[in-house]
Amino acid sequence: MKKLLIILLCFQFGMIFSQEEEDRAEAVQEAKRFIATGNEVLVENGNFPKAEGEYRKAISKNPVDATAKYNLANAYYNTEKYDEATQRYTEAVKTATSKVEKHKAFHNKGNTFMKQKKYKEAVEAYKNALRNNPKDDETRYNLALAKKMLEEEQKQNEQNKDQNKDNKDEKEDKKDKNEDNKDQEGENKEDQKEGEDDKEKKGDEGDNKDEKGEDKKDENGDPKDEEKDKKEDQKEGEGKPEEQNKQPKPVQGQLSPQQVKSLLEAMNNEEKKVQDKINAKKTQGAKTKTEKDW
Repeated sequence: MKKLLIILLCFQFGMIFSQEEEDRAEAVQEAKRFIATGNEVLVENGNFPKAEGEYRKAISKNPVDATAKYNLANAYYNTEKYDEATQRYTEAVKTATSKVEKHKAFHNKGNTFMKQKKYKEAVEAYKNALRNNPKDDETRYNLALAKKMLEEEQKQNEQNKDQNKDNKDEKEDKKDKNEDNKDQEGENKEDQKEGEDDKEKKGDEGDNKDEKGEDKKDENGDPKDEEKDKKEDQKEGEGKPEEQNKQPKPVQGQLSPQQVKSLLEAMNNEEKKVQDKINAKKTQGAKTKTEKDW
């Protein structure tokens, strides 16, 4: 009985295993049909949405197969959906069982990074591709190109970094210069204010002095009253009119005004006498006209 039971169990397990194998084989075949359909609609009709759906069905039926994932990644790449393409190439690399499949997935992944200008990632992808197929000249060429682009990018970044540093230093220098100018303006204002204060102080001191620079203060230290002094001087002048009306005394050796006047009158009288004599002689010798001239 025990032997019979063991035989029956083995037979049952064999049948289950066989059924799983059949289901597995059928799934693989379905996946291949979906892949074929996707390739057909994509190549012949350019129908990406239809092809994407077929590839997804294939992946669902046979998730361990790298073909559907690789083809779907290529479809994304051709439609410029680079992030989705990168993801599917990564999945293809993980499920690939041969170096040929890994090489193709890494190579195309590098191309995707080049389109995105991710040169550092592209270099690593091409290196992995060459590890799986060192003889591929196209991958080697792409690797050299990616390295060159990466060097130029790094050089440009360094130049931009230096330029940004120079701009920053220039801004700081300009800021320092503006601060120095502000400080200088503040000092100039202070100097100007001090100068004005000095002028006001000197002006106050000058008000207490006369035009000759003499101090306009009396002996008690109080400012002198100029108007008061002028009025007192005027009163002193008005109180002595006889001195103002006095004739100036003749200087010794010079004629007085009265003497000059008398002398002029005497000269005029003599001149008049001479003139009268001359006129009398003219009158005696002149003829009288009795007829009128026509």
